[in-house]
Amino acid sequence: MNNIALGRYIPLDSVMHKIDPRFKLIGMFIMLVAIFIPAGWIGYGFLAVTLLLTLIVSKLKLKFILRSFKPMLFMMIFLLIINILMLKEGEVLFRVGSFIVYSQALSQTAYIAIRLILMITVTTILTATTKPLDMTLGIEDLLKPLVRFGVPAHEIALMISIALRFIPTLIEEAQRIMKAQSSRGVDFDEGSFREKVTGILSLIVPLFVSSFQRAEDLAEAMEARGYAPGLQRTRYKQLKIVTRDYVFLGTVIGVLVLTILILLYAKV
Repeated sequence: MNNIALGRYIPLDSVMHKIDPRFKLIGMFIMLVAIFIPAGWIGYGFLAVTLLLTLIVSKLKLKFILRSFKPMLFMMIFLLIINILMLKEGEVLFRVGSFIVYSQALSQTAYIAIRLILMITVTTILTATTKPLDMTLGIEDLLKPLVRFGVPAHEIALMISIALRFIPTLIEEAQRIMKAQSSRGVDFDEGSFREKVTGILSLIVPLFVSSFQRAEDLAEAMEARGYAPGLQRTRYKQLKIVTRDYVFLGTVIGVLVLTILILLYAKV
């Protein structure tokens, strides 16, 4: 569980850390749109290089991102098996008796894996370079035009921020419970399938209980400090837009435009 990096803020002094959170959120959605454009291997390679440069600018270590891909391994194997069984298009790569593996099955799995990797990289960079408070303010400002339609912008922003903030906390709590269960003889690595399922259940139940307790403690702490949803609130911190924010947004839009051009003229 140490492999999960999403939701962890890394306090560093970089250009990405100083970008306005509203522009980073807009940039994230633009990058997600670019990722889902079927621009072929050239397009995905271009996006991968762009995100690698973003990591360098953010001063984040590459292994910080790479270790978050490990939990995806089971999902990738599952998708590969499904595609091999379902897709019967493309060239025949090899056959074992009546079982045939086609090239389309492998290429489709690779496309899905690359998209997931790029998506996780984008969201991890966002959460690693944005403070939870700034994230809340940014989401609230972006949702503010919807307030006139009855959308609770502040409450939605607060819920998203709390959810992201407590991802590392829940991971640490799960590790603590696993160590406690292991000291009582529960083996999460070896044993029969039934024993592994029993071990997982012994982890899930106390984790849910602990999560509900933390949620209750947080709610009581917010009430004790006078928080009441739906009321007009003032801000201690005000977000300000500077030149580098516009440069960042223009760069992200440029990446989207280049991805579309690759789709039109250089698809492979």
